[in-house]
Amino acid sequence: MGKGHKEGSKDYVIRVLNTPLDVDAAAWNSLLRNQENANPFMRHEYLAALHESGCAVATTGWLPRLVTLWQDGALCAAAALYIKNHSYGEYVFDWAWAQAFEQHGLRYYPKAVVAPPFTPVPGARLLACDAAARAALLQALLGLCRQQQLSSLHILLANSDDLQAAQAAGMMQRHTVQFHWTNQDFTDFEGFLAALTQEKRKKIRAERRKVADAGVCFRALNGQEITSADWDFFYRCYERTYLEHGNPPYLNRDFFDRLGRSLAEHWVLFIGERAGEPIAASLIALQGRVAYGRYWGALQRVDSLHFEACYYQPIQWCIAQGLHRFEGGAQGEHKMARALMPVKTHSAHWVAHPAFADAIHRFLDREGQGIEHYLEALAARSPFRP
Repeated sequence: MGKGHKEGSKDYVIRVLNTPLDVDAAAWNSLLRNQENANPFMRHEYLAALHESGCAVATTGWLPRLVTLWQDGALCAAAALYIKNHSYGEYVFDWAWAQAFEQHGLRYYPKAVVAPPFTPVPGARLLACDAAARAALLQALLGLCRQQQLSSLHILLANSDDLQAAQAAGMMQRHTVQFHWTNQDFTDFEGFLAALTQEKRKKIRAERRKVADAGVCFRALNGQEITSADWDFFYRCYERTYLEHGNPPYLNRDFFDRLGRSLAEHWVLFIGERAGEPIAASLIALQGRVAYGRYWGALQRVDSLHFEACYYQPIQWCIAQGLHRFEGGAQGEHKMARALMPVKTHSAHWVAHPAFADAIHRFLDREGQGIEHYLEALAARSPFRP
């Protein structure tokens, strides 16, 4: 659908698209070039792979509604909005909000989420050529939510430009914590260990020794080095680990096949082998000088294998390649013992019901104070030498 929207002296045409395939990939990706914290997970290829593989579609509870702004025939702003009837795969948890709505006889679902599905990586959400277009895009998102009578709008793990626009629009902010590793110009893994306290050095060396003594060694494959057989093996590991925890995986083999073909240069695959047989794999994504820990799995149980595959191998690789940061994904205070330090992340929320909006605002104020105390407590437990 399309309509005119006036923001200051600029006129925009709003088009709401039903799939990522309805917008030109080059036009979408061009909006990412100058965005803060741009990463592969907002690229057109990634969103298209989620859609075409059937992972993020209406039948899985992710109904895509890409909101786009056009001026003189050119795409000048866009957001990947999904209308959802559940809260799975988001990693910024609002189950308590949904329960409170239900207890008062109100409907929380469907709601609207702006974020790449199943991907708790902070980054740009309101892709725009300038601040005016970003503000107009946000008003279009809010307008769609009101028109569709949705309970709420959630812009998850957004960057500072998005948050500034959201604050100007009166949206509430929520803070959560992730754990990221930062390269302090380490020359090698031993140099990294030397920056840690003796207790943490000893612990990491002991964990790595357990894996090595079990006869496990790793090889890293980047981009086109990852073959279809490697992707097959990775998926076996990924799927097995999900099923062992009693859940089917969010992502299917077809999704990873599409990523391997359309975004090959953005992936590094670590394969752990014992006696020449592959037994484990972990996958990280790349963008510039930043790496993102994403998925892992194993076919055999080895003490400390998870830490080696998901933290030590990627950190060692990042040091060797001169990368600046390794983001460890959602939650996981245990990551701090491996020198991934706490980082505050941010989301923006709009709730249609005035009384619930007020109650959630008060909750977020209290939660925000708790987050600050939590960060202070974590800082006192730094694994780095003073």
